Amino acid sequence: MSNGDRIDGMSRESWLARAGGAHDAQTGAVLPPLQPATTYGRDRDYRPISDAIYIRDDLPLSKDAERVIAALEGAADAMLFASGMAAANALLMALSPGTLVIAQSRLYFGVRARLQQLEAQGRIGLQWFDCEDLATLKAALRPGRATLVWGETPANPTWELLDIAAAAGIAHSSGAQLVIDSTVATPLLTRPLELGADIVLHSATKFLNGHSDVLAGALAFRERDALCDAVHVERVAAGAVLGAFETWLLVRGMRTLDVRLQRCCASAQIIAAALEHEPKVRRVRYPGLPSHPQHALARQQMQGGYGALLSFEVTDGDAAALRVAGGLELIIRATSLGGVESLIEHRATVEGAQSRLPPGLLRLSVGLENVDDLLSDLRGALSRL
Repeated sequence: MSNGDRIDGMSRESWLARAGGAHDAQTGAVLPPLQPATTYGRDRDYRPISDAIYIRDDLPLSKDAERVIAALEGAADAMLFASGMAAANALLMALSPGTLVIAQSRLYFGVRARLQQLEAQGRIGLQWFDCEDLATLKAALRPGRATLVWGETPANPTWELLDIAAAAGIAHSSGAQLVIDSTVATPLLTRPLELGADIVLHSATKFLNGHSDVLAGALAFRERDALCDAVHVERVAAGAVLGAFETWLLVRGMRTLDVRLQRCCASAQIIAAALEHEPKVRRVRYPGLPSHPQHALARQQMQGGYGALLSFEVTDGDAAALRVAGGLELIIRATSLGGVESLIEHRATVEGAQSRLPPGLLRLSVGLENVDDLLSDLRGALSRL
């Protein structure tokens, strides 16, 4: 059982260090075994030899990894997928045709694009709400119509926050369910189910794995309800499962989640505060800064840190931002986030012509490097503008 800080009678830190099992009971190995088989045999009476039958339905190590995620989130059930987008898509495809999805307007652009595709195909209805003005959520609800409210907090890459408890209350008052993409916060900083959400989404590629070597996604459900069952069916039907080696790597990564996240959050806080005083930086976006317009909500909703990601806007727009990125020596210019290495990205370039982001915005994923080295790298690149 989990209460957030303690799981199965021990501290979360100690429990996480042994995620997936303290050792292999059969061999004594201190890591869980990797079994790459795609199918599992039956005895002479054609009964399954174990609980596993076929990897698309049953992967023993996946069950262990799912138990870890469920315990961290305080969930009744959790499911792994081949990517974060595969998890998001499975949830959307499991909805009854015509379900209204009311989505946060500031949202990861991949999910936004998929929502718009499904609306264009007539599979879902789609409306948007402003996470900083929940009156817009109330206005979008249609009592009596099957509805899923889709939020992300903090929102990538502009870091607005959604008040999860307030949004859950509004959604539930109309019979809707609330899903929260908590990739950035992780279950160590925010536990959306405890705040009233029904479903939590993670791109496990990011902080849960933490080593930039696995593509994975996860959903965690507060209850094993009809939608949870429908997602199970959708995952099997679509085959969007995580492979054995990737699952093993994910378990490996989750064992260090606590210590990684503590270090990265502490460094991000220092860097964000320092960048506020840089003359070539127009604005810093980070929930841990008192200047963040929703800092009070961040203090209330995020425990133990404000995340390892921040964005800053360089004066003089995209050309200057690209020069800053190009001038970095230690921080890597690359897409993604949540790894042990620090990454910087010009999101407007990545998102293309449809991007709604300020042209001078750079997103920084803070890794495990020495924070003074990271600051020196950033200041050096900014000084050359």
